[in-house]
Amino acid sequence: TQTAGDNGNLCSIFVCFNSLKSDLIMLDDTTHIVKEFVYCILSRGGAKMSPTLYYLPPSPPCRSVLLLGKMLGIDFDLKIINVLAGDQLKPDFLELNPQHCIPTINDEGLVLWESRAILQYLAAAYGKDDSLYPKDVRVRALVDQRIHFDLSTLYARMFDYYLPTIFWNAPLDESKKDRLAEAFDWFNSTLKGHEFAATDAFTIADLTLLVTVSQCEAFGFDVNSYNRVKHWLQRCKDHMQPYDYEELNGSKATILADMLRAKTEIP
Repeated sequence: TQTAGDNGNLCSIFVCFNSLKSDLIMLDDTTHIVKEFVYCILSRGGAKMSPTLYYLPPSPPCRSVLLLGKMLGIDFDLKIINVLAGDQLKPDFLELNPQHCIPTINDEGLVLWESRAILQYLAAAYGKDDSLYPKDVRVRALVDQRIHFDLSTLYARMFDYYLPTIFWNAPLDESKKDRLAEAFDWFNSTLKGHEFAATDAFTIADLTLLVTVSQCEAFGFDVNSYNRVKHWLQRCKDHMQPYDYEELNGSKATILADMLRAKTEIP
């Protein structure tokens, strides 16, 4: 038979058991939460490999990717590809990028080349918000248009005018300079009514155009004769100063400019 004391003890045990059961449930929930937290850290950030960037520091397209990486806090695994020495034609790089061009990135198996495509991807994947590459379709359309203008017109005409002299000792063709000046006229017109290339905010369109225009400036092209371009360029430089602008872009533009001056009469 059970005594009153036994009943009291059983009640105490029952209360303790329920309390322990509640603690165990809470512990199980806590363990589950911790597991979920650890999984998120490992899958989304803590164990994520740094993107590998194959690049050459003086290359203008590579410089734009480096600058964006600095803005976004991306710690690239940097691999120099010396195109002058033929590194881009080595089998391991050809397997990665059959087009054998730089910059190229490998972000956990996603391999991209073409610097402007890389800028678009990095801004979308690593940006804390959409300020650098807006999601609003109309604003993004303007950003994309400016990016394509740089690729197909401004950068292309800069390349066509200066690069044959730097790499193949060709004389500068003044007709090509006129075409570059025409592109600057167009860009100057598009800057009317807003502070930056597409809107009143700095975007990746400004980044790629900044590298092109600053390289033209370093080459000795008179960018200051285009009033809106002149003020836009200074705003962009000021905006990028906290992101190692001089180290990543300014000094590297000078390297190419020195190569040009070594082969021309440009002072």
